[in-house]
This record gives sequence, structure tokens and C-alpha cells, in this order.
Amino acid sequence: MLVGYARTSTLDQKAGIESQIRDLESIGVERLFVEQVSSVDVAHREQLAMALDFVREGDTLIVTKLDRLARSVAHLMSLVDALNAKKVALRILNLGIDTETATGKLMLTVLGGIAQFEREIMLERQREGIAKAKQEGKYKGRKPTVRARATEILGLRDKGWGVTKIADSLGVSRGSVYKIIG
Repeated sequence: MLVGYARTSTLDQKAGIESQIRDLESIGVERLFVEQVSSVDVAHREQLAMALDFVREGDTLIVTKLDRLARSVAHLMSLVDALNAKKVALRILNLGIDTETATGKLMLTVLGGIAQFEREIMLERQREGIAKAKQEGKYKGRKPTVRARATEILGLRDKGWGVTKIADSLGVSRGSVYKIIG
């Protein structure tokens, strides 16, 4: 059985998930697992876990791109090991890799290493860019946390406002308000 897995990092990537689904369905995937969750949150990819649980001996798990499945070589190899233990092949469409062959297994390992290297280089460049922007005073960082609004929260509480009303009016969680009013 051909089993597909599609993933995007955010809900905003509608076109990305639609194209993955289209590509997987066009090659005859019989069962499809889809999710929109960040790769950073690898431990909580429920649909991937369900796909891995679902596949049986002789099946092939198919993804459109390597980065839809794993971000590190270690994670990729653990997934491949789990699939191998179940006698399930892995196919990556855009790379033309199929682990049913020895060459496919070798290419997957090599390309997985290259993908991890590229990601680390990209993150290094991003850190350098942020450092430069900070030096030039152009980097603003993330929006202030609710602690930056402590005076405002305490002022509203002093006016007799309840926690829910404060949270709703400021667009913060009730828990955040409770942290401030202690």
C-alpha cells in the first residue's frame, strides 16, 4: 500500500499543503496523513506517528520532500530504522529516492546530511544578520511580554476590573494577568 505523509510548518501555508496532497494523490497514495505543525515541535507530530503506526510490511511511506519528514540526519535515520524494522520502504518524490534499493538508502543518508548542513548554514546566517541588525539599532526583537504592560494591568485592577475583563480588553491570557497581579 502507498501511504502518504504531508506537512507544513504553519496553518498559513495552505498552497504548500494543497500541492503536497495533490502530488501524493496523483501517484496513487491510498492513505494520506496530513498535518500542519512546526518541525521544531517534532515530538508532537501526531499524524506522522499515526502514519508510522499504520504502515505494514510491504507498504511504502511517501513524502514529497525530505524536509517534510525530518530536519536532522539523526531523526531521519531513526525514522528509516523504524520503517526498516517494519519492512516498509520510504520514497521521497522530489529527490527520486526509494529505500527499497541499496542506492536509494545510500542517497538518502548522503542527502539527509546535506540538508542538515544547509539548514545549519541558514541558521548561522540568520544569527549573523540579527547580530548586525542589533548593532545598527534596526533589530527590535519580539514584542514585549505582558510584564511590559504590568502598570496598565495593575491600573485596571485598581479600577475594579476583573481578571477576565482585563485579559479580554488587553488581548492577553487570564494566566498572564494573574502572573502580574500575583
